Amino acid sequence: MNAKELREKTPDQLREELANLKKAQFNLRFQAATGQLENAAQMRTARRNAARVLTILNEKAAAAAAE
Repeated sequence: MNAKELREKTPDQLREELANLKKAQFNLRFQAATGQLENAAQMRTARRNAARVLTILNEKAAAAAAE
């Protein structure tokens, strides 16, 4: 997912996407703790995707406040 795709979504869709990413992060942390995580880079990707979604949400909120 890239920022261009995220900017096309509504804030509600972004919040839903963020919730899904947080669940994925939790599952990856759980797998890492139990030694079942095969690709540790997935944790970094999930964390960055969540940050990307939060950034877009904040941009949309700032734009709405400026209007």
